[in-house]
Amino acid sequence: MRKFLFIILISAFISFSALSCLFLDLLVYADKSANADDSKKVAVIQPGQNLSTIANYLNNTGIIKNPVKFKLLARIKDYDKKIKAGEYLLSSSMSPIKILETMTSGKVRLYKITIPEGYNLKQVASIIAKAKLGTKEDFLKAATDSSFVHKQGINAETFEGYLFPETYHFPKGITPEKIIAAMVERFRLIFNPEWKKRAKDLNLSIHQIVTLASIIEKETGASFERPVISSVFHNRFKKRMRLESDPTVIYGLKNFDGNITRKHLAIKTPYNTYTIKGLPPGPIANPGIKAIEASLYPADTDFLYFVSKKDQTHKFSTNIKDHNKAVRRYQLRK
Repeated sequence: MRKFLFIILISAFISFSALSCLFLDLLVYADKSANADDSKKVAVIQPGQNLSTIANYLNNTGIIKNPVKFKLLARIKDYDKKIKAGEYLLSSSMSPIKILETMTSGKVRLYKITIPEGYNLKQVASIIAKAKLGTKEDFLKAATDSSFVHKQGINAETFEGYLFPETYHFPKGITPEKIIAAMVERFRLIFNPEWKKRAKDLNLSIHQIVTLASIIEKETGASFERPVISSVFHNRFKKRMRLESDPTVIYGLKNFDGNITRKHLAIKTPYNTYTIKGLPPGPIANPGIKAIEASLYPADTDFLYFVSKKDQTHKFSTNIKDHNKAVRRYQLRK
């Protein structure tokens, strides 16, 4: 009996020692990187991948060593079910525990995109596609989904005008809806309560202000002219004159070749401000903060006309006689 107990004790001691050695070995492994190479590699974890597949993948790419220990460490630390899908920037100089912490925290690789002021939906969609954050078609489908627009609290049929121009960072695999929601949220933060009150004082809705701002954005070459250009449109409103803005005409054309003609100005579309009175039904681009501000706070002028001087600035006039003279000087001269 004593011999039997002795054997059991010896076996238990050996098992305990083996487990202790394994535990100590795992502690060393957890903090020891595969090598000193700190160059980043893109590791792509697909949705639904199990721990074995992930460990073998990281081992094959040289980011970790010993996938068996990696799996054991993940299970002991309760990370095995918490790894999130996505793209990660990892290096073999990172310890296994740091790699696990990165993948369970969801600190995925982010892609930088910049939306310039005055870009329209199609141009924004092209930027998204170029950054490989989705297809142009999928983005445009979401951006013109009126039910989604209304769910975002926007009284319009598309998101044109509300995708605020700025630099954003998005992860791979993000949906067009989430990209749009982020841009709209930025617009909401920019359009502060003071601006809402100012729009109300002007007897204009937020949608009308954004529409006007988009026209100002497309008409402006030199940024300091925005408030002056805005004053022209506000003055025309007061006199019930048509806005007569070329960019609105261009927006309404299906196949514009880059050269606007008198024939184009006569084509009837909802966006042709040479034929309709007041503002078009919606924005023609996504205006930046300065254009929105200019639409709310126009300069104090009596100008009713402006014409490009072909140097990004304009010649402003208070009457048609002076305007025609400016047209002859700046547009019709050889």
